[in-house]
Amino acid sequence: METRAAVLADFETPFAIGPLTLAEPSPGQLVVRTTAAPFCSTDWMGWRAMRRKVPPVILGHTAVGVVESVGSGVTDLRAGDRVLVAGTPQCGECFYCGIGRPDQCSVLMDGSDPVVGMLGDGREVRAAGRVGAYSRHLLVERIQVHALPASLPDATASLIGCGISTALGAVFRIAEVQPGQSVAVVGLGHLGLWAVQAARLAGAGRIIGIDGNPARRELARGFGATDLVDSARVDSVEAVRALTEGRGADVVIEAAGPELATRQAVLMARRAGTIVLAGVAHSATEVTLPQLQLTVQGKRILGCQNGQIRPDVDMPRWIGMLERGELDASPIITREYDLTEIDEVLRRSMSLDDVTGVFTSF
Repeated sequence: METRAAVLADFETPFAIGPLTLAEPSPGQLVVRTTAAPFCSTDWMGWRAMRRKVPPVILGHTAVGVVESVGSGVTDLRAGDRVLVAGTPQCGECFYCGIGRPDQCSVLMDGSDPVVGMLGDGREVRAAGRVGAYSRHLLVERIQVHALPASLPDATASLIGCGISTALGAVFRIAEVQPGQSVAVVGLGHLGLWAVQAARLAGAGRIIGIDGNPARRELARGFGATDLVDSARVDSVEAVRALTEGRGADVVIEAAGPELATRQAVLMARRAGTIVLAGVAHSATEVTLPQLQLTVQGKRILGCQNGQIRPDVDMPRWIGMLERGELDASPIITREYDLTEIDEVLRRSMSLDDVTGVFTSF
């Protein structure tokens, strides 16, 4: 079928917005007409050749839309159903799904971005994260699609498959934050702001938001941060220790990405504390850490691919929190855009003018 997409034809060049011939759905696949898709910081990193993407490729790793057609074998969804498309599939058959770790599902981790269509010049186009959200229509696997209630606005619901899943998973599933604990959040972008909200819902006694951007710190205050640290002016590690009787935080959520942020996150956790690493700067970034922090001090350092969630269990949980008003998306959605504005959205994301821009017109 013919559709329209914003294609990254080459790194660090304007997106090519134009026609795309989408492949027909194979068994187990479906076509979704996109109604909302957030622009994530990982997308401008992909644009800058920092995420191992191979042009021509459609970026964007989560979206909301309406099912238009289904391939054979898809029997529980039909045309007209409203759905969330998430970048993390859950095949239910591979080794990792079998041990309760679908965040490492082999469908995603063992393969490259799939070809979903063709440009007019005959070049094949891939979909980043098996989604390729910056397109009017998506060709996706059933195992990454979730039914949505009518109650959530498209723009809000589109955030579930990215920042909400990762941050809430980091707090509830990985760190298992307990009432009264101290939680430090390094980096207050969309991911860190969701983590602040999650820490509040978990009953954290002290929530320390760390960022050099004053506007982001104020947003964190509104979401429940009890203390704010300006990382551009003070030593974040010493500041967190001063706020926690010299020990360091019980839990640290690293949501910034740079190597320095990862190192600081480990150093500001108390002995036997928990550090959850959610940020990634570059696919080739390496981090150097003091060995005693990992051995003698007994700190737990845990990775956070999509919050280590189980989509079939956790997606309904996050949806319920949004429906009940326990999570607030309105300050995180800075603006809504048309797909033709993608170069402006990229610029605003890189310059931190947007927390999250969301495409709602394709």
